[in-house]
Amino acid sequence: MPALPALKGVFFITGTDTEVGKTWVSCRLLERAREAGLSCYGLKPVAAGCEDTEEGLRNEDAVNLMAASSVQLPYDVVNPVALKAAIAPHIAAQQEGRRITLAQLAGYVRGAISSHPADLILVEGAGGWRVPLNDREMLAGLAVELSLPVIQVVGMKLGCINHAILTAEAIQADGLRYTGTVANCFGDMHVREENLLTLRQHLPGAFTVI
Repeated sequence: MPALPALKGVFFITGTDTEVGKTWVSCRLLERAREAGLSCYGLKPVAAGCEDTEEGLRNEDAVNLMAASSVQLPYDVVNPVALKAAIAPHIAAQQEGRRITLAQLAGYVRGAISSHPADLILVEGAGGWRVPLNDREMLAGLAVELSLPVIQVVGMKLGCINHAILTAEAIQADGLRYTGTVANCFGDMHVREENLLTLRQHLPGAFTVI
């Protein structure tokens, strides 16, 4: 696996879809930062698909981010909005009689960043770029509100070219800097190299294959 860069700054991690390896890639980026002697941690502001534990609801992605981070934060700081059902966040929140807003999430993330400065901070989204938070707001609005540069994780499977290019266009249309792409080769994709070449040709920013 090629070495991932040791990034510095605060970045938003999105993906072409759910289950494409956003957390796996985020953890590798955090581990690379640790190896480079940088302070780092990951945040998962909203997570659906949490399990009951003695400590309360816990999400596997958030727990993995904590394990990969050099700065150890309380779980509620890493994942302030934990939803039980493994479905779209806005639907999971509706089922629990809750309402998630961008103002809430932005406040949580700003509070974490101001209270716990670090060389690298990754703010991981949920699902893809256009995931609703409520009937009016999208989770992408969090990256916009915080003016965060975006890294896209592309799950290398059939259909990824369309999803990746549309996502990159949406990120740029929202006025954000598209920092780069991490192509996650988690399966045996037919003509994978040709697909990777196409993505390299059409996506802006840095391009890494893992």
